[in-house]
Amino acid sequence: MPFALYLLAMAVFAMGTSEFMLAGLVPDIAADLGVDLASTGLLTSAFAIGMAVGAPVMAVLARNRPVRSSLLVFVAVFLAAHIAGAVTGEFTVLVATRVVAALANAGFLAVALTAATGLVPADRRGRALAVLLSGTTMATIAGVPGGALLGAVFGWRVTFWAVALLCVPAAIGVLTGIPARVREAENRGPGLAAELAVLARPRLMAVMLLGALVNAATFAAFTFLAPLVTDRAGLGELWVPAALVLFGIGSFAGVTVAGRLSDARPGAVVAVGGPLLCAGWFATAVCADRPTVLLVLVFVQGALSFAIGGTLITRVLYEAAAAPAMAGSYATTALNIGAAVGPVVAAIALGTRLGSLGPVVSSGVLVAIALLVASCCRAVLGGRPAEAALTA
Repeated sequence: MPFALYLLAMAVFAMGTSEFMLAGLVPDIAADLGVDLASTGLLTSAFAIGMAVGAPVMAVLARNRPVRSSLLVFVAVFLAAHIAGAVTGEFTVLVATRVVAALANAGFLAVALTAATGLVPADRRGRALAVLLSGTTMATIAGVPGGALLGAVFGWRVTFWAVALLCVPAAIGVLTGIPARVREAENRGPGLAAELAVLARPRLMAVMLLGALVNAATFAAFTFLAPLVTDRAGLGELWVPAALVLFGIGSFAGVTVAGRLSDARPGAVVAVGGPLLCAGWFATAVCADRPTVLLVLVFVQGALSFAIGGTLITRVLYEAAAAPAMAGSYATTALNIGAAVGPVVAAIALGTRLGSLGPVVSSGVLVAIALLVASCCRAVLGGRPAEAALTA
């Protein structure tokens, strides 16, 4: 894999830390800013909405600009948003900074996904994507638990400052390692109207829907993992970072394995992993009061969630191969529609009699719906699209 991919992954690590870090900070932010737990959890949805809306918009704005300069602008805006979030005392301002950061993250990821696929042969997109997503999984292993630990010891604002500092080496990596014009060949490709028309293809819409549902399940449970660990399992606050580390290690294993299978055998990944993922969320709800079992399940669910999610991102890129400049934004939008919906569903479930078990139960239901959709459109997961589509 080209070294530039690993530099992109480093930047994704910084942004992934921010996207996931609220899972360990929700209780502290709620107490500090005087809002309830469910409302604070919706900060994750605000970020995801900004990602979902921002991905295609930012991709359009950046499609005819040099890749390196676009990525640097997005990193700079992301950094500034976290500084503003670290100093504010108003919940509404914090929400606004999350939306701005999400727009920058969306633009970066949309361009980075396209750039990553442009750096490797067409039949290695899944492996290239696995390298890029390793930045996200490393964020769940090190960045997010580290942020939760910083928040527990020094307060949640220190975590925002830490993310801002992470943006500095990320920017240096982009500046020194990414070619100024990765996408020169793609700039001679189809026009914007033709790329947007790809969204009318049923196969693409089906796999985007699957990605949204699976990611909704992941974020529904992950956003409210902290109260599950402390309330149901009865573990101390410092066990929250430990649970996040386990989820992150699992996600790294899952995306690594899936990266070697998603190009040629995506159907097998979903057919085997999907039912296990669904059953695992319900098992998590049943066994939440058993700390050892809960922690094992957190690892397993992280692996399954990212194996299936990573495979579906790869399928989006294959199905949108005729839209080379916009394909990354379509994948980003699909996943973040799920990331926006999941915490909302989980917050509603949190207010039911299920209490802190509600989010993981809702995750199981969302994966079950995804499996029903997948059973109706198995052809889209049957292998690579036609070779002509890959080279369009």
